[in-house]
Amino acid sequence: MIFPVAMAFAAANDLFTMRIPNQISLALIVGFLLSAVLTRMPLETFGIHLACGFGVLALTFTLFSLNLLGGGDAKLMAVGALWMGAEQILPFIAFVTIYGGVLCFAILSYRRMVPADMFPLPEWAQRLHRSGGPVPYGIAIAAGGLMVFPATELFRAIMV
Repeated sequence: MIFPVAMAFAAANDLFTMRIPNQISLALIVGFLLSAVLTRMPLETFGIHLACGFGVLALTFTLFSLNLLGGGDAKLMAVGALWMGAEQILPFIAFVTIYGGVLCFAILSYRRMVPADMFPLPEWAQRLHRSGGPVPYGIAIAAGGLMVFPATELFRAIMV
């Protein structure tokens, strides 16, 4: 249960604070390691999972260095890839991209359609309303991960 709970917590935390604590990424790494041991994941498969995680980390940190993605989002995407492995990495990235587009469209629509002073908004909603403000992309990453995780080899091994 660590993967779905941690991803949901990361999404909620990103929405309300625009931060994804390192403890969530660390918990996901430890959870993956424990799951790999408990399911007796073959060493070759374990290495492929690590390669997926590090590959996505390199890509997302490049996006972070170009100021296109937040640091917490980069780490969350990489640990999500760690859990996916080679079999589900492309669907994971595809769903994150699709959900990210929907999320951005929803936030841009919110900014245009709801006047900022129409309601007394909590601070997190005001932050989402600011033109040019940040987008809590952790929501899209979590949604993509939760969508694909049940199709992973690791999930099937855990459920046996």
